[in-house]
Amino acid sequence: MYPVNRGMLRGMAHSRDDRARLIVDTLEDAFAPLMVADPVAFRGKYRTMASDPHAFFRGTACLFYADVTATEDPFCDERSGRIWIHGDLHVENFGTYLNSDGRLVFDVNDFDEAYLGRFTWDLQRFAASLALVGWQKALPEDDVRRLIGRYLRCYLAQVDAYRRSDDDDYALHLDNTDGPIRDALVSARLRRRADLLDGLTLVAGGTRAFRQDDSVRRLGKRERASVVAAFERYLESIPDEKRFDRALFYDLRDVVGKSGFGIGSAGLPAYNLLVEGYSQALDNDVVLSMKQANVPALSRFVDSAEMERYFEHEGHRTVVSQRALQVHTDPLLGYTDHDGVGYVVSELSPYEVDLDWSVLTEPDQILGVVDLLGCATAKIHCASDEDSEQDLVAFQVEEAIAEVLEGRRKELVAWVTDFALGYADRVREDHALFVAAFREGRIGVSAT
Repeated sequence: MYPVNRGMLRGMAHSRDDRARLIVDTLEDAFAPLMVADPVAFRGKYRTMASDPHAFFRGTACLFYADVTATEDPFCDERSGRIWIHGDLHVENFGTYLNSDGRLVFDVNDFDEAYLGRFTWDLQRFAASLALVGWQKALPEDDVRRLIGRYLRCYLAQVDAYRRSDDDDYALHLDNTDGPIRDALVSARLRRRADLLDGLTLVAGGTRAFRQDDSVRRLGKRERASVVAAFERYLESIPDEKRFDRALFYDLRDVVGKSGFGIGSAGLPAYNLLVEGYSQALDNDVVLSMKQANVPALSRFVDSAEMERYFEHEGHRTVVSQRALQVHTDPLLGYTDHDGVGYVVSELSPYEVDLDWSVLTEPDQILGVVDLLGCATAKIHCASDEDSEQDLVAFQVEEAIAEVLEGRRKELVAWVTDFALGYADRVREDHALFVAAFREGRIGVSAT
């Protein structure tokens, strides 16, 4: 296995018993209320995490931040240490979406963990994820180092491109990509809204409504009225420049409770809402997801007072973060509150296609992918500064990063690469400790 860089990872518990206790305590601190609210969902989440080390890594951003916030970072100062970061950047958090300009874009997705923090944390988390995937694909260490190095150098090259240009509208799309990323964009282009609607809804008496299956539940009168009121508040959160002026567009036709979300959303209440869409034609109806926002993992380990004062609730934080990091967001993205808790509302789009890592097996094939992912990472950092609509980051991020890395870029590449290889080793050890603790019922939910 790759050697752990003990100097960079100091502050972490080293004995197996201490480390197992840290894993259990960190997960319980992050998820205890959700485990109590929906133990079945968390049993499913933990079984998925138990399946392999990378799945465990995906589900434990809280553990990652418990570790990295306890270690030194020689590449951050007052500015580069408080930019908008994705917060959970790993190889599977990239995919396609249809932006507000009607263009299919390949970009970072899933902004539930977005927060203010060190730019290096996104780089470290992605690089560790890439090291884990490389290990699972049995790639030699030299190849893994080469892949991480390419990702970082492309990130830095795109930061430089932002410094040279006043155009903040960089994006990966059909005209400037190739290989697996362009394949994902082409696949998204071939999808149809009608197919999504047919899978989730049915038409009876000339009216569309949600299908009834095990993943949805019908609401009682009181809950439905509360959700409808939350929907009305959500409409107020859509910026004027992104609001559709068609009177029918936001008419609510049906609403159901929803379950069965992915590894990061276990236990979080959610609803699907059916709205009229662009016209009364049934094939233009739109499905919205209204999902409770979670407390971001990073906020548990840093001073969060400034963020708490700035945002109404976690739904507000998630949406403002996504708008800052993604620039041309879904025009239906917004937030609301329900039962005193923040929710995120966005379209369930048929045009979302994730990058399929299962077909990427050769280092040279992966190189072209990580080149573009490095550029995409730089884009979310550099687009989320004083030029964006939020005012928490009131400086040019690209200048702040370039300044702190002056004459030290090779040092950064070596530092992040060594961290990634060492932390991947740590994650594989942690995964085994987690599986044992879960099987023995020591993490809040039983394994059966």
